[in-house]
Amino acid sequence: MSNGGPEIEQLIQLLARLPGLGPRSARRAVLQLIKKKEQLMIPLSAALERAVAAVTTCEICGNVDTRSPCHICADPRRAEAGLLIVVEDVADLWALERAGVGAVRYHVLGGVLSPLDGIGPDDLAIDQLLQRAPEFSEIVLAVNATVEGQTTAHYITDRLAGSGVKVTRLAHGVPVGGELDYLDEGTLSQALKARTEI
Repeated sequence: MSNGGPEIEQLIQLLARLPGLGPRSARRAVLQLIKKKEQLMIPLSAALERAVAAVTTCEICGNVDTRSPCHICADPRRAEAGLLIVVEDVADLWALERAGVGAVRYHVLGGVLSPLDGIGPDDLAIDQLLQRAPEFSEIVLAVNATVEGQTTAHYITDRLAGSGVKVTRLAHGVPVGGELDYLDEGTLSQALKARTEI
């Protein structure tokens, strides 16, 4: 049931499609935008128009930026980086950048292998990764510790076998500040297997 006109209802429906926003949250966001039309809605609309015109995907790594190659790939400090971090999604790349992992380069796969969802190797940027691999001394597979993520990591590792490039993955286990009592059995088991000397 709509309480506003079709334009308001369409705006609510579109916002409700965003991750973390359901119909109720979208409705509250739209009401806030309407209340603060001059301060929020008009600048947001203009910013969205500019973003639609400017945003592109990097031809090298798959990052989202306003230019291609992106700012990361064009950074001269990273030009000789021997470390390539492979991520599932742009959000993962941005998270690693926020963490300040250093002068590394990235490769965005665009997802993970998932036969149940019809996603195979040809649907991901795996061939592009294989073409870039010889430029690096080490490739870190920074994929999620899900079944699909691990399947993707094994597939890529098999495809890179014999290339002479060292392939590693992120450590899995107890998070910093984590309490053992609150962790699941899989995390504890993996942490024990990946233990290191103090």
